Formats: sequence, C-alpha cells, structure tokens
Amino acid sequence: MTTPFSSMAWVVAGAFIGSMGAAGLKAGAKRLTHENLIQSAITNWRLAAGVLAYLISSVFFVFGLRCGELSVLYPLVSLGYLFTLLWSRIFFAEPFTRFKIAGVGLILVGVMLLGLGAGDNVQVHVSTCQQ
Repeated sequence: MTTPFSSMAWVVAGAFIGSMGAAGLKAGAKRLTHENLIQSAITNWRLAAGVLAYLISSVFFVFGLRCGELSVLYPLVSLGYLFTLLWSRIFFAEPFTRFKIAGVGLILVGVMLLGLGAGDNVQVHVSTCQQ
C-alpha cells in the first residue's frame, strides 16, 4: 500500500485544527466557575469551539487515514504538539523553554525518520484511493 501526499496533507491539517482545539479548551477552562460549573460550561463558547475543533480534526484524520498507511500517517499527528506550542505562546504568553524546544525538535526528528522509513511507499502526486 502506498500513502498519497493528499492523505498526509489531511492528517497535518487535522493536527493543526486539533491544536487549535486544545487552545480553545484551555481558553474555555480558564473561564469556568466553581459556583455554577454546568451553566458556565454550557454557555462557554470558547469551550464549545475547542470541542468543535477536535471534532473537525477527527474528520480530517478519517479522510487522511482512509487512503494511506497508518504507520506513515499517524506520526504526523504529533506535529500538533508543534502547533500547540505556538498557540500557547501566542494566546497564553507561555514561555518557550529549552526543554520545550528540545522536545519539539525530537518530535520533528522522529517524524522525519519515520518518513524516511516509509521509503517508496509515499506517492508525491495527489491520487485517489484504490479500494
């Protein structure tokens, strides 16, 4: 089985959207109140946006996984950690630390190595699935 580039693009887009979901959940969680937890959760649009982003990212993952090899595509999900690091800095002013940068660097090296291990099983052109 080969993995088309379009499948990889779906999965990376899903990781990007999922990372926005994590930021939405964080932003929503900061606005929850202990006194009225249920009501503050129901009326919290940031929390709802985070859940919706996770749902949409799952749809993207399904489209990507439909045509490619799981062993090639699933490591791309870890790119969401890179995006999440950026959102945490932009939206919550969380610092970049040496350990965070080293961790993301190791993730990127791992994704690259797994991509190299895929060898000729990745199609660079956009193709349709052969069921």
